[in-house]
Amino acid sequence: MIREGTVISNRYQVIGHAGKGGMQDVYLAKDLKLDIDIALKTPLPGLETKRFSSSAKISAKVNHHNVAKTLDYFEFDEQIFLVEEFVHGETLEDKLNHFGILDPHFSACVLHNLSKGIMASHQAGVVHRDLKPSNVMISNGVAFEQLKITDFGIASLTNEFFAEAAENGDLTLSTSGTIRGALPFMAPEMMFRKKGDIIKSSADIWSLGAMMFRLMTGIYPFGVYLEAAVNVKSKNRESWPAFMTANKQFSTLSTELQKIVDSCLEYEPEKRPKAKDLVNICEELCYLSSPRELGNVTNFIQNGYSGFINGAGGTAFFSIESVYGPVKPDTTLNSSVCFSKFPGSPRDRAHPVTLWKN
Repeated sequence: MIREGTVISNRYQVIGHAGKGGMQDVYLAKDLKLDIDIALKTPLPGLETKRFSSSAKISAKVNHHNVAKTLDYFEFDEQIFLVEEFVHGETLEDKLNHFGILDPHFSACVLHNLSKGIMASHQAGVVHRDLKPSNVMISNGVAFEQLKITDFGIASLTNEFFAEAAENGDLTLSTSGTIRGALPFMAPEMMFRKKGDIIKSSADIWSLGAMMFRLMTGIYPFGVYLEAAVNVKSKNRESWPAFMTANKQFSTLSTELQKIVDSCLEYEPEKRPKAKDLVNICEELCYLSSPRELGNVTNFIQNGYSGFINGAGGTAFFSIESVYGPVKPDTTLNSSVCFSKFPGSPRDRAHPVTLWKN
């Protein structure tokens, strides 16, 4: 563990340990020359001999606002470091701890931005191979203003790691934290790869589809760990929950999103859309991208059909039909909700409304 305050290569001062993945330690550091925060990544012991340098050079070709930019690669004191743009926020996985599920408007926004980031990477010849909610950073709170895919800097390293694991036996039975965490989102051709198999960009499309299923439903499409491998092989996928299309306010957009995700989860790679196709499809979707805020439901009226939300900007009126999800607000619990607000009289109108877990 690198101590706080340590200056690496006379330039990067470590502020603190930001996290640990299956293949790397991540530190928040300050670039003393540019006076900006950066993510300083270093591979875990035993992985230094991999093609980390090559991965850095490849990922540096990806330049898009939905991808965390690779800024530098260097060796210092016999240790390898990768410098990446730091995103102040939390992962999409963390977001689910608050939302449980994303409403169709948020889901469409996330899908659109992820598709653009993946398109940019594929056009640069870079396949991520480890797309999952924990590898997507997003701004804090309820704002989705900044969304960036991370860890393109270890794309080639990840490929080698998975290929090596596959050569040593059944990849799906691996006890590696990296592989176990990736399995719920891993494409079948990668999950059951054989020596010499080439993993193409279509694997990222499957992972995107699996991610979106998780974000939209709160459940994994094929389960987790070994269960995911068994269900992928037997083509046993979870069904879309009925609540997604039960409410007419959300059914049209939900249905469109379900079709997109279904196409991403095609078993034959060549049948999946390209990232560019997904971007074009998302551009045709009609979804709200208005600001969100947090508030508390204060009371209901009209026999529970509508009520009021007290937020930072005042009180807003909402209809129960504007609430998305299988669980509705409960005033006895002073339910916290996330909502967009639109001008109305005598109160502004809230739509859509989703529960928020503190």
